[in-house]
Amino acid sequence: MIDITSIKDYLLNLQDGVCDALMKLDSQLVLKEDQWERESGGGGRSRVMQNGNVFEQGGINFSHVYGEGLPPSATAHRPELAGRSFQALGDSLVIHPLNPYVPTTHMNVRFFIAEKEGEDPIWWFGGGFDLTPYYGFEDDARYWHATARAACEGFGPEDTYAKYKKWCDDYFYLKHRQEPRGIGGLFYDDLNEWGFESCFAFMQSVGDHFLKAYFPIVERRKDTGYSERERNFQLYRRGRYVEFNLIYDRGTLFGLQSGGRTESILMSLPPLVRWEYNWIPEPGSAEAELYDVFLKPQDWLNN
Repeated sequence: MIDITSIKDYLLNLQDGVCDALMKLDSQLVLKEDQWERESGGGGRSRVMQNGNVFEQGGINFSHVYGEGLPPSATAHRPELAGRSFQALGDSLVIHPLNPYVPTTHMNVRFFIAEKEGEDPIWWFGGGFDLTPYYGFEDDARYWHATARAACEGFGPEDTYAKYKKWCDDYFYLKHRQEPRGIGGLFYDDLNEWGFESCFAFMQSVGDHFLKAYFPIVERRKDTGYSERERNFQLYRRGRYVEFNLIYDRGTLFGLQSGGRTESILMSLPPLVRWEYNWIPEPGSAEAELYDVFLKPQDWLNN
């Protein structure tokens, strides 16, 4: 039996837990919360944290939207969804740190169901988490992926982590730049083949492993000294984040096309960013190492 209430309760509790943990780690953060309603059905709870000593901006948005018809982004590749009512629930989080040595990160967990009288419902889970460093550290990359693998243990076949790791590498790829957004992590979608209970448990495992994966990296890097050079490189690389979210991200497109709250959908964008024409890193520099080593998808756990 599909239990929407249990999913909603978990997502709200996850939002609370992540917000509390961020505020505890960075007591200077200023929290803004908005409760919003969607005109054609549903709403959400958006929380944005700003101006901290560790995190320049972080946001985690809970939404539960529903309606009688789906937007083009949902039905273009899934024509069987046409003519069905739908519900979509999820948490979406993006954290932009102040220190360039602390990576940006993203996490999303979500559930979707489409129903039509007299027919079986169509449902699935999706989500994952990924890491976008500006300056790469092999220890951080290995730890991040080891925790991602731990989130997958006990779910599906033995290659679940490898499958969702590759999916993440393929998904968070800027085709027009011919480069990944970061070092990846996990990404999955359309998950229903394990049955509702197991798929829901996996979604919870992904959500519960996020802070275990991210916070130790933050603690290791947040007090590293940096100069204007590193800060400018961070702002330049944030431009890639903006490009991906506005051109490719499915969640952004679905939210905008389904009449979601624009401010909540675009809270993933960084507060400051810069572009520079045809910029190329100095050979042999730490900035060049990001491109030469860390923006090359690889098996971090077995190298």
